[in-house]
Parts: sequence; C-alpha cells; structure tokens
Amino acid sequence: MFADTAKITVRAGDGGNGAVAFHREKYVASGGPDGGDGGRGGSVYFVVDRNLNTLIDFRYKRKYAAERGQDGRGGRCSGKSGADLTIRVPRGTIVKNAADGRILADLSGDEPVCIAKGGNGGWGNAHFATPTRQVPRFSKPGTAGEAFELLLELKLLADVGLVGMPNVGKSTLISVSSEAKPKIANYHFTTLVPTLGVVRLGQDQSFVMADIPGLIEGAAEGVGLGHDFLRHVDRCRLIVHVLDAAGSEGRDPIEDFDLINRELARFDPELADRPQIVAANKCDLATEEELALLKEELEARGVEVFFLSAATNQGIEPLLYAVYQQLKDLPPIKEYEPDYVAPEITEGERTFTVRVEDGFYFVEDCDWLVRIMGTINPDDYEALQYFQRVLRSSGIIDRLEELGIHEGDTVDIDGFEFEFVV
Repeated sequence: MFADTAKITVRAGDGGNGAVAFHREKYVASGGPDGGDGGRGGSVYFVVDRNLNTLIDFRYKRKYAAERGQDGRGGRCSGKSGADLTIRVPRGTIVKNAADGRILADLSGDEPVCIAKGGNGGWGNAHFATPTRQVPRFSKPGTAGEAFELLLELKLLADVGLVGMPNVGKSTLISVSSEAKPKIANYHFTTLVPTLGVVRLGQDQSFVMADIPGLIEGAAEGVGLGHDFLRHVDRCRLIVHVLDAAGSEGRDPIEDFDLINRELARFDPELADRPQIVAANKCDLATEEELALLKEELEARGVEVFFLSAATNQGIEPLLYAVYQQLKDLPPIKEYEPDYVAPEITEGERTFTVRVEDGFYFVEDCDWLVRIMGTINPDDYEALQYFQRVLRSSGIIDRLEELGIHEGDTVDIDGFEFEFVV
C-alpha cells in the first residue's frame, strides 16, 4: 500500500523540575540549600531512512512523544536528561505545521532535523540563595517541550517525471528504460502508485525517472487517480510528456497534450514553465502523415519531439540521451526552505485570561503558572514573595487591578484560592 501523506502529533519531553532540598550532614551546621536542577526534556528528530519509500507506518501510529527530563534531587544532583526521539521517514518527506501549513523541514538530505525541542530543566533552590534569602523554599519548574500536529507529505525525488493520459505507455517506457517493474496492462489506471526507476546510460551517466499515474481532465480538482500524485511532479527538473501518437483510443494527441498541461498549470503555475520533452509513443501504429502533422503542431508550441515505440524498444535510446543532456543544464532537484518561525515567549508575554464571576477572579489558560505553583511552599514567606513577583512581572496583578479587584477579594488559580493583598 502506497501512502504519501499522513497527519501525526509529536511532543518533546518537558524539562524536569528543580528540587527544594537542604544539606544535612553530621557536624555541619546550617548546610544551606542544595536542591539540584531538573534534566532537559528529550527532543524529537526526523531523519531519512533509505529503506523506506512510503508513509504507511504513520497510518497506524500517530502520536510520538520524547522522554521527560527527571526532577532534580538533593546534594545538588541534577536530574537525568530525557532521551531524544528519532522518527524515520523516506527521503523527500516535507514536514509542515498542520495549524498554518508552514514548512518546518524538507527531509531531502542525510542530516537529522530537530522538529520539536525539549523543555529546559528548572533550577533547584540552590540557585535562589542570597545573603538576605538564605533559606529559599522554592525552586523553578521545568519548561514544557514543544508540541506540534504535523502534516507529512512525500514528494518523490526524481529528475524526470513521466506524465500523460492513462494507457499511453508510461509504465512500458520506464520498464524498458530502467530496472523498474511496474504493472503493465491494456486498461486505464493500471498504474495506481508512482514508480521510480534509475536510468543508466553508461559509467557515471544516470538519472532518476518517475512514472506518475495517468492524469485526466479535472485532475487538479481531484478527478481520477492522478490528482493524488501530482505533488510528485513538483520536484522533477524535467517533464517527459508521453502521448499516444496513433490516437489508438480515439483521442487526439494534440488535445491530450494541451489538456494535461492545463491540469499541471492549475495544480501549480510553476509547472507550466517546467522544461518538457514530448515522447510520441506507439508511432509504429501511426501513419507518416499523422506523425508529420503531430511533429509540426508540437514544434509550433516550442517543444522537442521524439517518436518511439516502447513496446518494440524503437527510438528509446535517442530520447534518453536527449533527456540526459538537457538535465545537465538544469538546476538541481528543488528543495523547500523552512518558513516556520517559532514564537518567542518571554517572561512578559506569558499568556493568561482573567474571568470575573460572582465576585471571584478566575485566572485561566496559564499552564506555565500552574507549573510554577507546584514548586511553591505556601507556608513559606519567601516563597510567597517569589510567587508575588511572578504575578507582577507577568501582568496578572495589573490585569486584576484593571478589572477592579479590591483587597480581600478571592483569586482562583487552577483551584488554588487566596485573598488578594495589596
């Protein structure tokens, strides 16, 4: 089963929390705070696996998560960092953010790409000791790892793409030009999936050819089978347009040529300007007059025409050498540049909402604040001072005051209630 798209969810590991601990040792008075830092969360990496050629594995497993960093411990012991997660994909896979469609990575090379970064570990209370605050009873929580819903899209890396109407001989052409063995039969849509083949003309003379399933009118809007695979033409440096020169199914090859080019342009306007060579197949079934007229019409459109019969191996070699010569002057296979920019969240940009109901002030949508609260000892005065500074620096207190809060009013943060004090 061929699969060239998938939607998955990835989540990097959260950073471990810093520890609140104090040094305890015989004959050592006032050992002081010695809570260690939390470990860093594992990141999610994507890497190319040359043994994969579809995204079928992602149809059965859709959620991937890296390991969380361990919490810090006493004795200034830092927590262990979480293990990174490596996801293997076929070469040519494009990773997009499902939320906005922006490209995060193009997996065309061999280097691993980090898609989701693990969270940083939190500081232990040893970091917060000062000459005036010698017994800090609070620490810093680890930050959350990045999480994405991703769209994976496989675009085959091929130098040449064979396009054309169904049953014009594309599969036969690639089978006699390379070692590829696609299914060949005398009916429409025999080819259900793209087929790659390496064409070798001699020592150090080769290129990759892709047989794209047959296109029909309306393919750009989803008609037929070819629309699912038009994306694979996108990377091709050169298009070989295969026509039925004999019109053996009652179709006009010139009309087929114009129709397919319209569908390519409607799918992606850049494809309309992609270099093309016409392979007029089944020429052994056409008359001399038909071939002459076809050549005249196509050359008037500015394309080079080669007459051949893939079934009898006639005229194949001149076409392949012409393709190879033209590829030498064309730019390399297209690679996509990432255009996703991760939002920077600073201390003053931490998000939250405040809702007022029956005189209660509910602070919501603030997971970052809930994590900090988990490290605060509400019975410790210095810890509460630290928490108040967080509320002030994040803008929560300013927002409460804008909504008219008064001293003694109740504030609720994730079920934790306290009275507002100026």
